[in-house]
Amino acid sequence: MSETTPADGAPQTDADGAVEAAGPRPALDKKKSIIFGLVGLAVLVIIFVKVIPQIGSYSEALDALKTMNARDVALIGLAVLVYLAWYPLPFIAATPGLSYGRAFQLNQGAFAISNGIPAGGAFGLGVQYAMLASWRVPPTVATAAIGAVGVWSVFVTLGLPVIGVFMLYAGGFSDASSYIKYAAIGLAVLIAMIVVFALIMSSEKLAVKVGELGGKVINPLLRRFKRDEMDVVAAVLKFRNDIVDLVKRRWAAITVTQLGVSITQGLILLVALWGVEGDGARTNALIVLGAYAIAQIMIMIPITPGGLGTVDALMLGILTAAGVSTGAATAATLVWRASSFVPQIIVGILSLVWWSRTAAKRLNEGAAAKAGTAPTG
Repeated sequence: MSETTPADGAPQTDADGAVEAAGPRPALDKKKSIIFGLVGLAVLVIIFVKVIPQIGSYSEALDALKTMNARDVALIGLAVLVYLAWYPLPFIAATPGLSYGRAFQLNQGAFAISNGIPAGGAFGLGVQYAMLASWRVPPTVATAAIGAVGVWSVFVTLGLPVIGVFMLYAGGFSDASSYIKYAAIGLAVLIAMIVVFALIMSSEKLAVKVGELGGKVINPLLRRFKRDEMDVVAAVLKFRNDIVDLVKRRWAAITVTQLGVSITQGLILLVALWGVEGDGARTNALIVLGAYAIAQIMIMIPITPGGLGTVDALMLGILTAAGVSTGAATAATLVWRASSFVPQIIVGILSLVWWSRTAAKRLNEGAAAKAGTAPTG
């Protein structure tokens, strides 16, 4: 079975209506990838070598980790499993008929690429398209699902700091007002995005106007950097046509499942902190989850993958300001990062390997069936 890819990168269907296992194949710009990688590495070094030691203490964190018992480690492991198990649900909510196993491969594989290589976001997006195409998900359905999950992920990330500030107040943190600025930034951007999104979804006429306004803003910047201009109106209309029906039908399910991803990841931090604090006085859960929620705003600064380092530093700062000991706060933050990042990278790589093997087998079987011969393996 030969693979064909149209100009817009959407997978083609063959004469029998089967979707070819072809999706967008973004080529990484090596020069930009190297630059972004070096900048990200420099930021990480500064954060973990200079910033975090001024807030926390690695030596005290090591001492705190030594006090953890087998039960605490087991609870952290359980929290990680719950997080990993929940992670595929937004794509199930957004893709009719997609099985849990395939959604698991899809999201975990994309996470490994997006967070494991410099500037891997676009490449991870292309892999998602390719995966869905190999499972014969129609291109329009795949585009709608990927678009909806991506947009809702940004919505939730921007909304979390607002919830986080309320959690700090409810948890009795007297200096919670110091973090209102993060909530204000997140809320302002979120409201602006929701307004624009609502205008695009409400009617094609308003979508055209949004595209025209976007073109007036984007194209002068592209010309300034000597890039080709974009047909923003066409891009906005395509986005609307792809996603509007899905949003009307499934917005609630996508919202709940996407919120669940953030909540389950926050629970890893809570379990980790309570583990290093021991069975004595434990930090109020609302303060811990509030610190986690506010720190997610740093994901929107695309310097390091997944807010690596930037999220950690802000979260650590809030915890220590709330009275958590530097050793416990540093240990919990490091455990949270390792537990919610490393397992996903490993699982994601395994998912990609499994998918590539099974996708190749399906292609061979399809080609053999068309040729009227038995598959060779």
